[in-house]
Amino acid sequence: MPPKRPKNTGDIRDFLAKQRDSPSGSSSASMQPEGPKSPQDLFTRCVKKENDSDSIVQHSHEFTVKFGQDSYEYTVQCDQLRTVLEAIKSNEECNEKITWADENIIIQLGKEDKKSIVATHFPCSCIDDGECLIILYKTEKVEGEVQHHKIVHQKEHYSVFYIDTVGGLHTKTKELFKNNDVKQFKNLCVYGEKGITVAEALKTDGRFIDDLGNFKLSDNNNPKRLTVCTQKVKELHQKEFKICLPKVKKKTKHEKLQESPSNNSQSNCERRSESEIIYLARQEGIRVKTVIETSSDVDRDEIYELLRDQCPDLKRLMKSRFPGDSFQKELNLRKENFGKIQQSFSQVYRVRKLLELGKSVCKVFVKDVSVGTGFVLFDTFILTSAHLFKGYVEGKELQQDVEVFAIFDYEEPEPEANFYCFRAENTFIDFDAELDYAVLELNPEGSKPNQQKTAQKIKVPRGLLSKFGPLPDNGEACIIGHPAGRVKEMDPTFIIEIEKREQAAADYLSQYKKQLIINSLSDHVRKQGIEKILQGGHKAGKVGTYHTFMYHGASGSPVFNGLGKVFGLHTAGYTYGFTKEVESVIEYAHPLIMIFEKFVSNLKNSGNEELLKRVEEEAKGNNLLTDVLNIKQKDPVEQMEVSYSG
Repeated sequence: MPPKRPKNTGDIRDFLAKQRDSPSGSSSASMQPEGPKSPQDLFTRCVKKENDSDSIVQHSHEFTVKFGQDSYEYTVQCDQLRTVLEAIKSNEECNEKITWADENIIIQLGKEDKKSIVATHFPCSCIDDGECLIILYKTEKVEGEVQHHKIVHQKEHYSVFYIDTVGGLHTKTKELFKNNDVKQFKNLCVYGEKGITVAEALKTDGRFIDDLGNFKLSDNNNPKRLTVCTQKVKELHQKEFKICLPKVKKKTKHEKLQESPSNNSQSNCERRSESEIIYLARQEGIRVKTVIETSSDVDRDEIYELLRDQCPDLKRLMKSRFPGDSFQKELNLRKENFGKIQQSFSQVYRVRKLLELGKSVCKVFVKDVSVGTGFVLFDTFILTSAHLFKGYVEGKELQQDVEVFAIFDYEEPEPEANFYCFRAENTFIDFDAELDYAVLELNPEGSKPNQQKTAQKIKVPRGLLSKFGPLPDNGEACIIGHPAGRVKEMDPTFIIEIEKREQAAADYLSQYKKQLIINSLSDHVRKQGIEKILQGGHKAGKVGTYHTFMYHGASGSPVFNGLGKVFGLHTAGYTYGFTKEVESVIEYAHPLIMIFEKFVSNLKNSGNEELLKRVEEEAKGNNLLTDVLNIKQKDPVEQMEVSYSG
């Protein structure tokens, strides 16, 4: 029988809830001006001030408890609002008898054989005065972990209804419960705060499977009357229902023959409808795309059918692009490249080395202008991309109103972030628009966040100049930077060889399928000068190319090889804006050895002997750099027409 309302039910929280729900807002609190409330303010508003001897919440009732077939009944005097299991455990004798985990407990409501069971977190206020509860133990978990409300309210706050353990339409072969032992009973007594949906109530209950899908409830007294899972539970009080599931589309004989044996088990899964996917996304607070991608029961039959329809065109396209056995060769090569990356960046010592070297990487913040990445060369000098300052440079001087900061250790999102920053001088040590690099000197006194008034002496991380290496023709690569100004990230990738750059760009555009679109995008990147870096182009051997997700905001990032040598300054890519976000068909880096050559040449020409001597000291032990210091400098490379990534 449904629980009876106890006579003594004066709960101040219910009174406050009614005041909040009242359209007139007639409580005296509503006459006060709104403003920030302290935790103490909120507490005093929710407690009725009475004499010390009075109870804040007037709640008192009594019920009995039996354990299995034990003939003894134990009286539980409940004097406060809590879950039914907490109320039972408040009785010392009952608490001693419960020696198993909460999730293995079944609580039968009433003495009527095998009728209703309630969850362990069922509100005690919804238990009738004088009711008898029977505690049973199961070897397997009956309830999953649920996030039910810690605050238990008076019974008027809830809607209590019943779900039959025998399902309704299209449930004969479907599992509905986490433990089928519950099927020994006629129904499950379910509760929910009156403002939540049916789906939320069943999910909170914890005894049903996690993914019931887009179910409905059929009223036992009127089976043709259906309640959808998104309906509020308010109108379901004291009613009995059966769960009904959507009808699964039967496969034709032809579809069964064509279906892969590996997917036979999948064919038994219920397909998620569009409305269910949207509902799940809303409930979990995630994107619809994520629900679809992580779902194990999406309708793959439809996907297979679409693929079959496209096969003839797809085969013709593949044959035209990969004549003979060239496709298999290309596939093997890609597998080989991926294998190299996986091998290089799955070895712990390599990752540890990269993380250690990555400490020198910083977020470069040009106030009110741009955001990029940089890294320490040596001492207090950093290297970054010149285009971050485009339009704000006069000779080798930044405009006086432009402020530049280098932020280190920005590796965790705020407020947990524990970064520190240095302000950069407004005069460039070196600046070259053609090779797109800039060298800045940092103020030696750094500041911790929120401590700008009192600068703290913080050391700049060790520089990477001594780790410079040659530009590789192929092989693995790894970029460490701050894409879009986010926390520090790293992207393992591989070098795209000169002779394969054109095909790599074409492959990237082929995702759009429509030839008209592909031609339009190809023309767009061609106008940016992509042919200069392709095979035969006069810049082909003067950049390293790759694919990476680190684009906007990552300009100035160091590019490492698998052994921890830094060989490139991540600079730019050839972009198009066909989608909502600007994308790039291929990205590239300027070789650091070329930048170093130009840097040394400029130091010699400027007569900065002191700094040149410091560079020579830092370069000792690196044969590549010492060779550059001892030979005549090469002519600077020509300017490239590109779309920058900062």
